[in-house]
Amino acid sequence: MAPPAPADPPAERLDPATTVLLTVECQRGIVGPDSALPELAAAARASGALAAVARLVAGAHDAGVQVVHAIAERRPDGRGAGRNARLFRAAERLPVQQLAGTRAVRVADPVPVGDGDLVVRRLHGLSPLAGTGLDPLLRNLGCRTLVVTGVSANVAVPNTVFDAVNLGYTAVVPADAIAGVPAEYTAAMVRHTLALVATITTAEAVLRGWRSAPRRG
Repeated sequence: MAPPAPADPPAERLDPATTVLLTVECQRGIVGPDSALPELAAAARASGALAAVARLVAGAHDAGVQVVHAIAERRPDGRGAGRNARLFRAAERLPVQQLAGTRAVRVADPVPVGDGDLVVRRLHGLSPLAGTGLDPLLRNLGCRTLVVTGVSANVAVPNTVFDAVNLGYTAVVPADAIAGVPAEYTAAMVRHTLALVATITTAEAVLRGWRSAPRRG
């Protein structure tokens, strides 16, 4: 379980006009029923994190907040994929591959995908903000605050938060909308690392902020 969250983020940090909700690797091949990482998928569902992501996406749609889904995938021939980390080499041997164009790289249920949502795909690296074009996309959208959700709290989520902060965005992390393994590590990551660089809150607090804000045009 994540540590208790602080008070609701200041209203200006959740302004629909300058906020983007990012889902990280919430794809069928990672958090779905046929996951390549069943322990992580189980943690995302048992903790309620995936359900919280789904609520946030639905709430963002209602509030006019831009949603971006970040997907990790690889080509069948592996071109462009990194092999400079143990994690990448292990992924090559998993029974479920995150291959471009397959069901594994579709956004997983119950997370809704709206017509206005953007999908950013990456073939390499540990973060959707590294070498994908997501940064200029966010700037074109007028983003100042990035709400980071998804998996995993072990690698992709902290990397995304660090990259966002380094690029000048304000990072907001609903602690109940991220998951990793083991569960106690997620809580420790939030308390001892992410809380130092991001605004830690809850999915309900973010939704409350959006409900009270004027709808984005």
